[in-house]
This record gives sequence, structure tokens and C-alpha cells, in this order.
Amino acid sequence: MLSADFLNLRADVEFVNEHADLFHLDIMDGRFVPNISYGFPVVEAIAREARKPLDVHLMIEEPWKYIPRFAKAGARMISFHFEAALDRSAETLELIRSLGCKAGIAINPDCPVESIFPLLDKVDFVLIMSVFAGFGGQSFIPESLERIKAVRERLDSIGLKDVPVEVDGGVSEKNSTSLYEAGAEILVAGSAIFNSPDPAAAAQAMKA
Repeated sequence: MLSADFLNLRADVEFVNEHADLFHLDIMDGRFVPNISYGFPVVEAIAREARKPLDVHLMIEEPWKYIPRFAKAGARMISFHFEAALDRSAETLELIRSLGCKAGIAINPDCPVESIFPLLDKVDFVLIMSVFAGFGGQSFIPESLERIKAVRERLDSIGLKDVPVEVDGGVSEKNSTSLYEAGAEILVAGSAIFNSPDPAAAAQAMKA
């Protein structure tokens, strides 16, 4: 939703209701990442109109302070960055689950995927960033495919075949098949959809 038209947000929310499976909401604090996006009022507004689950991606420091309010605002999936929580990651995942939400761990391209392996038995999904968190419209980093494969293989090897891998950043119709084949089941696309001449066709092409 970072690429949505915020002067015409209701229409874009309805578009997602009709053409996508989730609302992906990027929350940026200007500290963990350089940019600031939006906060609780926008999340609450989207939640009022959403007929699909809200997937809230926290690109913020000290995420545990804000998770209860995002859950109250309507989030059904909440992910935070391992780099922002480090040794508090396990308890933060448990906090998310205790609030009735699905818990996800996110990592940037320069964070080794092996760093989150000890946490995989506590997650409901894993978010692999295929660009650096904090800016929309970046180009996809090709090495992300191997990172997705590594996480998918690790999940499968420890009996967590039902835990999906999500990928965010530079996702489009051009790479959606490769991402799916690498093991990603949730594809986050912003500018590739909303900036397309035919957003509905772009969304359908990625699903196909």
C-alpha cells in the first residue's frame, strides 16, 4: 500500500479487496530506515474497508512497543526486522502470537539468512527483503532467489512445510515465476501494480 494513491485511498483499498489476497502495510519510523511512511490512523482507516487480511511489516526500532496497538488497529499478520530486535526476537514473536496475529521475522539483504534459523520454530511466516527496507520502487536484488531457497529448504528440513516465505522488493510479473519456483508463496508488489497502466491485469498476471 506504500505505492497507493493516498488522495484516493478508498478506491485503492477496494482494488486490493478485488484483486489481491493481502494488504501489505509498510511502517517506517525514520530511525530503523531513513524514511517515514504512515502510522495507526492510516492502518485503522484501511482496516475499516478491508475484506482481506492486513499484513503489517514493521521497519521500526523497538517493535515490541508498538505491536499491541497495531494488532488492535486491525493487523492479522505482523512482521518485524531481526536486525531491529536481535536477542529480543523470540519474545517479540511470542508477543505477536499472544495477540492473535500471525508472527513473521523479516531480514534485509545484508543479513545472513542463517541468523534467523534458530527462530524458525516460532514463526508463522518469513519475510525476505529483496531490496533494502525503507524505499519503494527499488530494483530487485537477484541474489535474493538463493536466500529464499535457503530459507525454504531449512523450513522443509525441520518439518515446517506449511510456514510460507514472503518476498518484498522489486517484485513484478517479470520475476514472479522465479520467486515462486525458489519457494516464495507470498509476493509483495507495490509499484509494479499501482504504477502499471492496467493494475488489474498486472495483478492477475502475477497470480497466473
